[in-house]
Amino acid sequence: MLENLLTYLIVFASGGLFCVIAQLLIIKTKLTPARILVIFLLSGIFLQAIGVYEPIYSVLKAGISVPIIGFGAALAKGAITYAHQFGFVGAFAGGLIQTAFGVGVAVVASFLVTLIFSPKSK
Repeated sequence: MLENLLTYLIVFASGGLFCVIAQLLIIKTKLTPARILVIFLLSGIFLQAIGVYEPIYSVLKAGISVPIIGFGAALAKGAITYAHQFGFVGAFAGGLIQTAFGVGVAVVASFLVTLIFSPKSK
């Protein structure tokens, strides 16, 4: 029970810290949210490429894997794994294969939400 509570606290605090960093970048710099998103994505790719994402993940768990940083790390992990197996072509396909399920779920969920809420463009 106490171990689960500590895990939840770590996940909440680390995920919140990433949100604070993003908010500070929005407030203190002229970076747009889209550019900050790309920075976080590339950070995940970089952390996975140098081999430190997994040790960080073992501590922060969903606090780092759920934000876009985790998506970047998954892209890099797939590209690295499939590049070792299939060479140059595997480097391109691996990221797509590794993240296909998550992207597919996001597309289906987005479609279902549009059926329920009737969105309007501005």
